[in-house]
Amino acid sequence: MYVAMNRFRVNEGHEEAFENVWRNRNSSLADMAGFRSFHLLKGSFDEESKTTLYASHTIWESHDNFVDWTKSQNFRDAHKNAGTNKGMYAGHPQFEGFQSVVDN
Repeated sequence: MYVAMNRFRVNEGHEEAFENVWRNRNSSLADMAGFRSFHLLKGSFDEESKTTLYASHTIWESHDNFVDWTKSQNFRDAHKNAGTNKGMYAGHPQFEGFQSVVDN
């Protein structure tokens, strides 16, 4: 199993718009070989930076399945409008990838 995660810092006041971007997206993840699931998680609000932490993560059967997704037309289509919400984000997303070492 492979987990691909992106952490986002969303500027105060943009949380609902950010969530709506994800709710209303045209996702084709389910069409990809090895895709298992997607989740968008909301973390805590940081008073100092005035941002809310979010994490999106996908679960794949293998790292190779994830890499295939990143090289696909589906990936390019899903990310083609990523720069249109400039005031929403406090910086770029932070990617983290995890390979499963123990499965129960």
